[in-house]
Amino acid sequence: MSEMDLTVAESRATYEEIKDYVLEYMGLKVSSLYIAQVKQKYGIIERENYNLPKSDNLRQPKCSLEKEKAIREALKHFRMIW
Repeated sequence: MSEMDLTVAESRATYEEIKDYVLEYMGLKVSSLYIAQVKQKYGIIERENYNLPKSDNLRQPKCSLEKEKAIREALKHFRMIW
């Protein structure tokens, strides 16, 4: 079996694995929110969010370019994007 024969489930990393990778190799702490924003940007949508805010005008912090790049590298490392 070659490396390219991974199943979809095997190629998915958990949020904790992504956080640990980014911290270890890039020295940055990232939140689950930032990971979700980057994953959504690249079309990795796992499920619909049922925990929606009651107010429409709530502001979410946006991921910085530095952290987005680090998360993107982690997603490439875990073969979730190319």
